[in-house]
Amino acid sequence: MTSVELVTAADVQLMQGLAQCVTATRPDLVNSDATFGELAWNWGKGHVSDGASWRRRLWFSGGHLVAWGWARLPHRLRRSDGSVKDVTGAYLAYQIHPDHAELVDEVIDWYDGTAKNLERTVMPSAADEFALDRWAAHGYATDPAALGDAGSWTQLNERALTDMEQPVLPDGFRFRTTDEAGPKAAIQAHLDAWAPSAYTAEGYEGVRRTPVYRGDLHILVEAPDGTMASSTIIWLDEVNRTAEFEPVGTHPGHRRRGLGRAMLLHGMQLVRAAGATHATVACLGAPGHPAARGLYHSVGFREFTRDAPLIKTRAGG
Repeated sequence: MTSVELVTAADVQLMQGLAQCVTATRPDLVNSDATFGELAWNWGKGHVSDGASWRRRLWFSGGHLVAWGWARLPHRLRRSDGSVKDVTGAYLAYQIHPDHAELVDEVIDWYDGTAKNLERTVMPSAADEFALDRWAAHGYATDPAALGDAGSWTQLNERALTDMEQPVLPDGFRFRTTDEAGPKAAIQAHLDAWAPSAYTAEGYEGVRRTPVYRGDLHILVEAPDGTMASSTIIWLDEVNRTAEFEPVGTHPGHRRRGLGRAMLLHGMQLVRAAGATHATVACLGAPGHPAARGLYHSVGFREFTRDAPLIKTRAGG
């Protein structure tokens, strides 16, 4: 049984349920845009501005979701500095339960039909050899631009929540939560860290309304002048006792002061107290993006899976 329409909040909850199933059995097969926290973050921040350009298809077996595809079609991004970016290609996020791996051909056919005549990209897990063979059979090839020194592929990192250092902030800085500091502080912290950004107040409200969001796990670092110098959201998967940091950012004027490192250590202590035993965080893996990778390695994270970016041009059918 399948269904096709725009992506809804209820769909995201089903997708998160599948993410939890895959995490429990084959965590190396969880695609980078299909993690428990990434799903909530992507839908929440973008459903108002970009939702009309999203298409999805769901596959069920015995009443349970076993596969899904989320196609992101051409759209226009308006950013905080007033600039506009036109996205002209298509991108697919997807996930398939390992027991239903054969559905990848249906996912690919649906994507090709939905994004026909567009350049199409997708990032399966590099550990999913069966899927990689099927994508190749359908005309998808390694994306050389994505794999370049400044490429866009990601790696997922993990660590056990044991033997953690105590977080240390510079004098005058302190940890806050969004429950304490409020929405305006949380939004500005993100905009400062990621400028120019397409994040908006409506996007934050979407994130806040996702069922798994917790304001007490949306961590901020406040500078002596009241600026929110760093921020992160932690997504707690109570089923698998894992916690995911997404996103993680620091104001350019406060970088290289150990704020991100202290914030991560503080967050890991919070989620360990909430019952988590492992934490994950994603980062760009290409050589030209060493900063985030170095930060995460400094607090004990190590890569355990990565993307395999693929592309199919318009001429590819």
